[in-house]
Amino acid sequence: MSRATSTSTGSWYFGWNIVAASTLLTMLTVGMRMGIGPFFLPMATGLGFSRSLLASIVAVGMLFYGLGMPLAGYLVARRGTKFVLLTGTAIVVASTIWSVFATSPLTFLLSFGVLLSTGLAFTSPVALTPVISRWFTRQRGMALFFLSTGSMAGIAVMTPVLTLAIEAVGWRLTLVGFAVVFAALTIPVALFVIRDAAPAGSDLLPDQNPGGVARKPVSMSSLTFTDAIRTAPFWKICAGLFACGFSMNLLGTHGMPMLMDHGFDAMTSSYGIGLIGLVAIFGTLIMGRLADRLPRRNILAAIYFIRGLGFLALLVVGTHFELYIAASIGGLVWAGSIALSSAILADLYGVRLVGILYGWAYLSHQIGATFSSWLGGWGYEAFGTHWIAFGLSAALLFGATAISLKLPEKGYALPSSA
Repeated sequence: MSRATSTSTGSWYFGWNIVAASTLLTMLTVGMRMGIGPFFLPMATGLGFSRSLLASIVAVGMLFYGLGMPLAGYLVARRGTKFVLLTGTAIVVASTIWSVFATSPLTFLLSFGVLLSTGLAFTSPVALTPVISRWFTRQRGMALFFLSTGSMAGIAVMTPVLTLAIEAVGWRLTLVGFAVVFAALTIPVALFVIRDAAPAGSDLLPDQNPGGVARKPVSMSSLTFTDAIRTAPFWKICAGLFACGFSMNLLGTHGMPMLMDHGFDAMTSSYGIGLIGLVAIFGTLIMGRLADRLPRRNILAAIYFIRGLGFLALLVVGTHFELYIAASIGGLVWAGSIALSSAILADLYGVRLVGILYGWAYLSHQIGATFSSWLGGWGYEAFGTHWIAFGLSAALLFGATAISLKLPEKGYALPSSA
């Protein structure tokens, strides 16, 4: 009995092992790169940097995190997932050692901003989405949503954990501890869990794929990367991911400083941000089931719309109760935009191109993250308010809502060019 058909008889499908390991790895990767908040003020104080200077370094890091995505997608296709994960781990460890000894803006920019971001890009969901997409067809939406759960756990778990660690031992030792845990997890996952070769038919049931033969839509077999990026749906997904990256990184980098500026203490602020990720884990499990049953574009639009409302709510909360209520409501839809975007890419353009397309689409996510990293610091110093950055984030998310509703349905026949 093949692994693919074993799903219908109750046997464990190995693809879920890959999903579980990838989710745990994503928790650490995204938790560090998109959850800079606990580090931000301690780093600025310890290094003697202004908020604008450190925000600019973080912004450059977000850009290189995005620039590393297409390269990671390309290398996954050429050298395999294991090679990319192990290379990324080596870069993360080396850059961490350099970062803790860096003292000048230039060396910290190169170590923490450029090199660490590149290493994390190589171990990001972009490197893991292709292998999961190959192992799942029938339950692809759910599998990719579980991967997004790792991103949310990165916010829910890593934010308070890093805050406590920084308060106990300082940001430098905390960064070293992260690198040790990261390497201890990633190396065994790359060597013993990740398998690029999926079984014939992936997770399709026997009646969906008689004989266990992998099916490939003829219309996608000759589609090239150049053809794909000439079509409107690809750029609509990129536009939505720009708003997603802008909002997620704004909250991760400036959410805690914003709440502290509004009178909340550091731990309360970290709990508020962490609660968003915690609730998002449960929201992800619900949306993961819906993603394989309802039109994915509608779910994506709902996520962007409610998230936009959540950003406006965070700006006006004044009590602990209001903070936790706003965080809980926003957390329900905090996850899923990346998972749905990657699933839609696979639906429209095929699994063969999903790695490289997702890498380039995610670059727009990180361009948004780069802009919000800089704007969050500059806007507050220039105008003394967080409304500039957080208000713009809400507007971008409302725009992404309208764009997502214009995406084609699953099975849409793409032209060779547009």
